[in-house]
Amino acid sequence: MSLLQHLPILPIAVPALAAPITLLLMRRHPAWATGVSFVSGFVMLACALALLRLAGDGQIHVYALGEWIAPFGIVLVADRLAAIMLLLAASLSLIALLHAVVTGADRKGWHFHPLFQFQMMGLNGAFLTGDLFNLFVFFEVLLIASYGLLLHGQGSPRLKAGVQYVVVNLVGSSLFLIALGLLYALTGTLNMADMGLRVAEIAPADQGLLRIAALLLASVFAIKAAVVPLHLWLPRTYDVATPAVAALFAIMTKVGVYSLIRVVPQVFGEGAGAAAWAPAPFLWPAALITAAVGFAGVFAARSLSEQAAYAVIGSTGTLLIAVAGWQQATLAAALYYLVHSTLAGAALFLVADVIARRRGGANDNTAPASDFADRQWTGLMFMAAAVAASGLPPLSGFIGKLLILQSATALPDWGWAWGVILVTTLVGVIGFARAGSAVFWKAAAHGGATPPAPAPRADLAAPLIALALLAALSAGAGWASAYAGAAAGEVLDPAVAARAVLGERAP
Repeated sequence: MSLLQHLPILPIAVPALAAPITLLLMRRHPAWATGVSFVSGFVMLACALALLRLAGDGQIHVYALGEWIAPFGIVLVADRLAAIMLLLAASLSLIALLHAVVTGADRKGWHFHPLFQFQMMGLNGAFLTGDLFNLFVFFEVLLIASYGLLLHGQGSPRLKAGVQYVVVNLVGSSLFLIALGLLYALTGTLNMADMGLRVAEIAPADQGLLRIAALLLASVFAIKAAVVPLHLWLPRTYDVATPAVAALFAIMTKVGVYSLIRVVPQVFGEGAGAAAWAPAPFLWPAALITAAVGFAGVFAARSLSEQAAYAVIGSTGTLLIAVAGWQQATLAAALYYLVHSTLAGAALFLVADVIARRRGGANDNTAPASDFADRQWTGLMFMAAAVAASGLPPLSGFIGKLLILQSATALPDWGWAWGVILVTTLVGVIGFARAGSAVFWKAAAHGGATPPAPAPRADLAAPLIALALLAALSAGAGWASAYAGAAAGEVLDPAVAARAVLGERAP
């Protein structure tokens, strides 16, 4: 077999090998361990780019582990949607890793790099797997790694947030297992493509159980995505995490959204009988409320990192408004906005850290402080990140929201989508403007906190790269939205995946 045939396994295998290597090197040769992490990141990026190109022709690449054919064996499925998510994860990981190394955050403990690599292994596996049980397995891998990354650097606030984070995710994992048990009992398979075919054969007497399983899965994914009212764990968790870790965690909520996009049309689409599109009636109002709560939090936040955490919630709500339409146009707009919102959230966390490092005792609180180093540079970066997160031109957030608004006009309740998105955009703009004016324009009474000595400007690199990627996404909006549209078409046509995964066994 050629290297291209093994390409789908590499995004999982590379960090899985890099993690123990960095663990062995960290104590005696920390610089080598850092180098291994960067090499792993660039290899994952190269693999993601290659898969993005290969999937662009519409062919779904299936990798059978151990050459056991589906549905009896475990398969990895690399289509356009998986390639988009892999590229986003690889890009974000390099940005977060760069910031952690430059700021010395990776040296606050011995296990940052191994945990970071296991986190990437879990993320990549979740995006590639074609099996529901292995989606659960990769969820657990990335969650266990995220527990360690959250506690990295220690401290009482992180420990308290970590306990809350663990408890919430243990509940989610338990519900996930219950849903998997029900689905396996009903269909006799856990392969998503095969399950999508077998749900049509479920007896009418079992349709209620199928609907329960669908709603349980949707609830699990909603917990991961921090959908209101299941969002309370996120603000404190992301606020206290190491900034580089918080930037990487910007993609964690999108894993929940990705799972909804992947599983609902494939398993609970038109052929699922009474369970067809079961989560849809609940997802639409939850998305509207999540967007409203998130941007209200942006307005009321008392620190820049807390503001960034609520911006992640608000952007998830906006994203789910489009996903809940379950049409190709709305889903294409959602995928474009998903990439944008992840990068914008990461940029906000990194800019908040850059500002905090220059303000001394004032930290990143949205309160006036005495003059601090690089006020002009950090002010411009904060403005760019705020513009991106709010959805104003010229960055990609404006294009993403415009695509969502345009596609939402085909929905029955499009007025609600327009009203919530436009109002929350205004609230977000006001919230970011208030915070920016307090931090960059107002002087503290009695001189404020004493700023530290000017910091090296190397820590500006990671947030600048994130902002540059947002600008590139805006400049390449035509190609990116077209690719997202093609990916949405694949997702909404389960028969395509069934033929690719099951071959001759597909109808």
